[in-house]
Amino acid sequence: MECKGSATRIKKCAFDLLSVGDDLMEDDGDGSWDLIGGDLRLKSTFLYCDISRMISTAPKHHQEALTELANKLFYSIEELDHAVKIRSVPLTHERYDDVAVVLKEVMRAFVP
Repeated sequence: MECKGSATRIKKCAFDLLSVGDDLMEDDGDGSWDLIGGDLRLKSTFLYCDISRMISTAPKHHQEALTELANKLFYSIEELDHAVKIRSVPLTHERYDDVAVVLKEVMRAFVP
């Protein structure tokens, strides 16, 4: 039952992060960069906790592949966070596209 809750939160966080793309298209000043960065870090923390829980309960033969996918996701989120922190619009868009691709892979792997 615990994994069902984790899967639900992973799905919600992924959808929330994917919807940030619309906010990246608008440059509303410094405040929006701070909000996007804070939201990104909060969602990635939830994802980390829930993905770790899902990996630990997965069959042993799937754990390595799931761990590699999780590492890929968190690396891409760190890169996006850096782009947001330096307020580079082109780099943020590029890193967001990378995160979106990996998030979709994560959804396929972790959410039934």
